Amino acid sequence: MSTHPNTDKVALTARNVSWDWTGLPMHYFDSNPFATHYANGMNMLLPEGEVFFVDVFRQALPLIKDDAVREDVIGFIGQEATHSSSHQSLLEHLNSEGLETDPYVEQIRWFFRRLLGDRDLTGRTAQSWLLERVAIVAALEHFTSYLGDWGLNARAWDDALNPRVLDLFRWHLAEEVEHRHVAFDLFTHLDGRYPRRVRAWLIAAPTLAILWIRGIRYLMSVDPELAERDRRIRFRDVRRAWRKGLMPSPGSLATMFVEYFRPGYHPSRYGSTSQAVAYLASSPAARAAA
Repeated sequence: MSTHPNTDKVALTARNVSWDWTGLPMHYFDSNPFATHYANGMNMLLPEGEVFFVDVFRQALPLIKDDAVREDVIGFIGQEATHSSSHQSLLEHLNSEGLETDPYVEQIRWFFRRLLGDRDLTGRTAQSWLLERVAIVAALEHFTSYLGDWGLNARAWDDALNPRVLDLFRWHLAEEVEHRHVAFDLFTHLDGRYPRRVRAWLIAAPTLAILWIRGIRYLMSVDPELAERDRRIRFRDVRRAWRKGLMPSPGSLATMFVEYFRPGYHPSRYGSTSQAVAYLASSPAARAAA
């Protein structure tokens, strides 16, 4: 974790990135099925999750009274929409290679669009439901800003990840660090009540973990390159991945979980804006888009 949070804000702009996945091996992360599907689990969650973020923030725009917050939210919407389409392109490639992701993505779609989607409400109840969802986005963005800082500093990724996927992840995570303050600032601007913030995190964190683990289990079970006996998560594979530094350690995740309960919390403590901007200046995909 960075010890010197950099709270410098930058103008948020969407970068028109694209990737060619031709020839990408099925197990692109350390030649390891578990590590790869750990990454793919997030790939499956992100497109639908970010469509949800964008939809909620668009609905919140008319309520914003502060020009700086509004400008940040508009930049955030543009970046999140690009994230969604970029991860979708990787999912489409994996599907074309015989990894059937659609059935699980349908479950995620139901979760974000039906369970957390618009309801037939009016007046104060409609506004309360919108604020509840802004709080959930802020809670989930706490996790993505933590993951952004962690992933930008995960040196074990440099050799273990296919270079194209590494650039996709680091580009995305750099933008998460770049806009890490936006969702929390919007929630603070519109509501900011501590009980609502805590409730949203207690809903969002376990749900994210359950969806992610279910996604990994599902992908392991349908991986066309695995023998039947290998189509399950084994504890030794998980332990090996975090010991090699391919995924955050349990202690690091526990610290991140507790951090959101701190009354004085602000996401600016995660990561460095200058580090994120430096990566975005060197990212092959971002440079090609520029």
